[in-house]
Order: sequence, then structure tokens, then C-alpha cells
Amino acid sequence: MKKISLPRLREMKGGGEPITMITAYSAWQARLVEEAGAEMILVGDSLGMVEKGFSGTLPVTMDVMVDACAAVCRGASAPFIVGDMPFLSYEVDRPQAIANAGRLVKEAAVDAVKLEGGRERAGTIEAIVGAGMAVVAHIGLTPQSATLLGGFRVQGKDLEGARRLLDDARAVEAAGACAVVLECVPAPLARLVTNRLSIPTIGIGAGAGCDGQVLVFHDILGLYGDFRPRFVKRYADGGRILREGLTAFVDDVRRGTFPDDDHAFGLDEAVLEELDRS
Repeated sequence: MKKISLPRLREMKGGGEPITMITAYSAWQARLVEEAGAEMILVGDSLGMVEKGFSGTLPVTMDVMVDACAAVCRGASAPFIVGDMPFLSYEVDRPQAIANAGRLVKEAAVDAVKLEGGRERAGTIEAIVGAGMAVVAHIGLTPQSATLLGGFRVQGKDLEGARRLLDDARAVEAAGACAVVLECVPAPLARLVTNRLSIPTIGIGAGAGCDGQVLVFHDILGLYGDFRPRFVKRYADGGRILREGLTAFVDDVRRGTFPDDDHAFGLDEAVLEELDRS
């Protein structure tokens, strides 16, 4: 697969070709995603939960995101790679937002950065784009500000909310965003937004009417315990397979059946005899 570019993503939208995005956090995960053929990788601040053990995304820092983004970029070369801007890395002022976006692009080599928010972030998006960097917007349920939204809940369910989300989508497009993630949005509304925009929409919990879909690596493969939002489809029971392998190793060691001769190195008998005489 050759390198996926922004023109290619726009071409896919125009031609009705579904875009696939998978959230990954390390070089080995990125390599598997690339081998699977996904066009996009998101290095999400959700690594705070699934990789670092935090209860949410807010503790994730710029240094953590730069490190994870760099690892993903080393692991995969063909997908279009997007790095999340963590909480308080772009909200304080626009110079700070440009500087932090620049770290992800310059130090980690991502193709674009992603930030949460609609109309209230349009000026920030415009500033980052004006500095020469691509921005993916994120509207609907925005996890970094979920408390203000009343928790992790579907957005745009009433007329006022639906109009606000459509206005947000138009605002981020006008500001120069190259794509927009729609999270936890009613499927008919997500389809309407997708049809109104010229930039690709990537849905998560937003139905089949978006230009693309994104899920987290760990959710797809069953690697993150029993937690499973309604919009997640599990494609493999990876956690069970890994536990079985690890348990088998522990059992073999305890029984003394590992390592055996096939997994050990020998020594010339003459050397051993000489050692015994010394």
C-alpha cells in the first residue's frame, strides 16, 4: 500500500469508498494496522486508559503523546497518521496550540493533528492550518470535555443539539479542517452532516452514513477487558488467546517442562570435563 495522502482521502469521499481508521499507540500495533490495510491511524489520547491505566484521558501529557506518535510513525509508513492533542495543549491560547501541534508534526512526524471542539475551536484550527499543519476536528461527544456535556452520552438528539452539531461541522470545515470525527451522534444526523460537508467524516458510534469508521485497536481485538460500548464490535477474543498462552507458560515453568532441550544451549563435553577438573 502506497502512502495515503489528503487528496486520496478526499478522492475516497468523492467516490464513495469507505475509509478505515484504527486507533493504535505503539510501533507493533501500527505495523499490524498497516498490514490489515487501514488507510488511517489515530494515535489517541485514549492511551491514557488502555495503555497507561488512568481512569480517563485528562492526565495524558504532550510528552506522552509525542512519544506514542513517534512510535506509531516508526511502525507504519503507508497510513495517514493523526496524533491527538491532549487536554490543555491547545485551549490556553493559539500560540500554544501551534507550538504543541508543531511538536507532533516535527518531533513525531504525524501527518495531521486532532483536536476536540466545534465553533469554539474554529480560530485555533485556522491558526494551526495557517502555520502549515493539517487538522482533523472532533465534534459530537468530546471526551476531554465530557463533564460539560453531562457525561458520555449521545449528542445532537434534539433539534437544538442537532443544529448546534451541524453548525460545528460547518465551522470546522470553514476553518480548514481536513476531516472531522463524529462521535456518538445519531446515525441520521451523521449522514446529513456527511452529505453537507466536502471533507471526510469519520464516525465512531455515528452509524454507517459517515465516510469512514474508527475503532480502537484494543476494542477490535478484545484486549481491554469486558468494557464494550454499544458502538464497538469485537472481531477477535485476543484477551482470551493471550491469557491462555501466558497461563500455559506459567504452568510449564511450574511443572518443570520448560525449558526443555529444544529451548536450551548445549556445551561441549570436553569443556565441561575440563571445568570439572579445575
